[in-house]
Amino acid sequence: MNILFVADPLEHFKISKDTTFAMMREAQRRGHRLSACEPRQIHWQRGARVAAQVRDITLTGQDAEWFTEDATHMAALADFDAVLMRKDPPFDSEYFYATHLLEQAEREGAQVFNRPRALRDHPEKLAIMEFPQFIGPTLVTRDAEDIRRFHAEHGDVILKPLDGMGGAGIFRVGQDGRNLGSIIETLNQHGRQSVMVQKFLPEIAEGDKRVLIIGGRPVPYCLARIPQGNEVRGNLAAGGLGVARPLTARDREIAEQLGPVLYERGLLLAGVDVIGDSITEINVTSPTCFQEIHEQTGCDVAALFLDALEADMRR
Repeated sequence: MNILFVADPLEHFKISKDTTFAMMREAQRRGHRLSACEPRQIHWQRGARVAAQVRDITLTGQDAEWFTEDATHMAALADFDAVLMRKDPPFDSEYFYATHLLEQAEREGAQVFNRPRALRDHPEKLAIMEFPQFIGPTLVTRDAEDIRRFHAEHGDVILKPLDGMGGAGIFRVGQDGRNLGSIIETLNQHGRQSVMVQKFLPEIAEGDKRVLIIGGRPVPYCLARIPQGNEVRGNLAAGGLGVARPLTARDREIAEQLGPVLYERGLLLAGVDVIGDSITEINVTSPTCFQEIHEQTGCDVAALFLDALEADMRR
């Protein structure tokens, strides 16, 4: 297969932990050809197919100069066997427009993973609200008084923006309500921005678990991201410590319930974040943690992903 990765600039990859790199490495090991582009390089001209300025690459196996660029050329996305959308958040207006271009490429015959419409239909924080049986007390609102009432009811809460990533913009407010007004103003922007408020889950001390679902099935290990020091966030980008663990019975129950639903909608890969027994997010844009799980357990998550991708291509 010739696989196109739509991703951030290759020069910015940290290959020691990058999941997209792990996918590329496994794909090349299997004999697939690799190409890459950034969303900004995709265009659609009247009367033509959706195309991009792409780089054909080969991985070198070296840490520093980890790829060679074999050629650069213009190519229609539909001419690739598979297109993998791996652009990191934020899911801003440009990401939104990119999904529309990718969806047009689908109409022209491209096979895109995850499917563009599914990316649009599953905003990573809001998507959990569809599964109330698996989440803790949660509110999404633009009303500051709604937030105050939720805090008065639950006492210890987490506030977060709907478009954040890597733990950015997450605040905890305890029973005393200290700084609640200032935090509401910061996140809510006087009613212009929606805010998610959740009851604080003390199980975060044991880790914010990333449960990966590939082809509708759970990976047998998760990565528990454990907050360090006085930090409330477990995100690796916020300094959390990643510890791989086997799935608990509850983790598996959640994944087995969500997996077939998400896969049927076009999400070949999803990362469900679980604290204690509750889902907190469903990541669909560019779920990570492949390399950390592989290094600590021997479970080759990239191989599981390529197995699922190849199976989908044969359908």
